[in-house]
Amino acid sequence: MDLFDKFNDTTSNYHRSLEVRSLGLYPYFHCLESRQAPVVTMEGRRIIMLGSNNYLGLTSQQEVIDAGIAALQKYGTGCSGSRFLNGTLDLHLKLEKELAQFLHKDATMTFSTGFQSNLGILSCICTKGDYIICDRENHASIYDGAKLSYGEMKRYFHNDMDSLERVLKKLGPDAPKLIVTDGVFSMSGDIANLPDIVDLAKKYKARIMVDDSHGIGTVGEGGRGTASYYGLEDQVDIIMGTFSKSFASLGGFAAANEKVIDYMRHMSRPFMFSASLTPANTASALAALEYLIAHPELKDQLREISEYLESALDKRGVKYKKTQTPVIPIYTTDGNTTLKIVRELYDEGVFVNAVLPPATAENECLIRTSLMANITKELIDEAADKIALVLSRNL
Repeated sequence: MDLFDKFNDTTSNYHRSLEVRSLGLYPYFHCLESRQAPVVTMEGRRIIMLGSNNYLGLTSQQEVIDAGIAALQKYGTGCSGSRFLNGTLDLHLKLEKELAQFLHKDATMTFSTGFQSNLGILSCICTKGDYIICDRENHASIYDGAKLSYGEMKRYFHNDMDSLERVLKKLGPDAPKLIVTDGVFSMSGDIANLPDIVDLAKKYKARIMVDDSHGIGTVGEGGRGTASYYGLEDQVDIIMGTFSKSFASLGGFAAANEKVIDYMRHMSRPFMFSASLTPANTASALAALEYLIAHPELKDQLREISEYLESALDKRGVKYKKTQTPVIPIYTTDGNTTLKIVRELYDEGVFVNAVLPPATAENECLIRTSLMANITKELIDEAADKIALVLSRNL
């Protein structure tokens, strides 16, 4: 058997992508020709953007842009090495200090991407004989981080606390274990049931890690995330997050007590052997953080505009899942119907994301809409009209 024979496997997701392309329904790799904003230019067309993770709209904020340009001029294009050796800038240290203060944690450390953050945390913290207990709908980077560790992964049904307790009970109180959950789940918009997770962690002597990539900036006091949303900041051992969403840049981080962070700085191979976050990315993330701190109303503005979209969909008879986040899923049916809806919406000038198996069950596909704080109500009404029109033709 040749190594490349897998390319011809008709049961693979790759082969499915070839089929979808042949039908003209391929929804991926559309080319942006403008900034991430409520209205973008995509492949020469005006498109209302309802599929971005730029939740606070800060990728176009002038203070954030200026900070990146200034860092590029002062420090150059890159650090040419890892944080461990020659790649630590004063900018990195300032960002980590201010981020720790913002999240009410002792310390933080930055990684070059959000995906790498989960690889770096989990592969370092969990070793042979440890258990990683994972919500089934957690992000792929958590699954890959668990694989990279020598720990054993156990899964529980999504946000199902009875399922989580069954897993914990089988392991017993003496097994070293880490419960890992997304804070805000990226596809469904659900918020993790953190109060019950905390209670179960205490009962069964487990530690807690929250991937708050979609929670920071969108929920909690001043956008401090899921732990803040529930008033449980002191009960979560590790908070992971990214700079590529609310913080309008690229990279990721871990926030925890000083001992945990210091241990990872010296033991996390994905951190130690990767080039550090570039100066422009670091400065842009820092400026976005400082802008959010100075404008805590941004989170409330985002909540208000999310509720407006829900109201607009209600008025037009569109079935959707109500959330407390800027991620609002709209139910469709099978994969091909969902792809057709997403394609027609794109043709009508609205960009949304198709969510298909294995991210959903076969007949529970959906389209994911997500909002920016700076989108207008007029644009939402225009998009909602088109969503209702396309759904009426297909469902």
